[in-house]
Amino acid sequence: MEFTLQAVNGAIPCEVTVDEENGRYMLRKEDTSGEIFNSPEELLQWVETNWSSEKFQQPEEFQHMILSLRKYVHEEA
Repeated sequence: MEFTLQAVNGAIPCEVTVDEENGRYMLRKEDTSGEIFNSPEELLQWVETNWSSEKFQQPEEFQHMILSLRKYVHEEA
């Protein structure tokens, strides 16, 4: 599962990747730096702590991503 979100203050889109098959849980921030996580739960926790819908040009896309990630984490538990 991959999401691409355009931040208000960034030229390059943020990306969030949850790839269970290859064990990849990562994101790219608006400044092109990134974060790598050991699990989808860790990724979700980081996103909920560090990002908010106001940070993105289309807040509804952020909300959709959060709901999808929560559903995925809940189903995996």
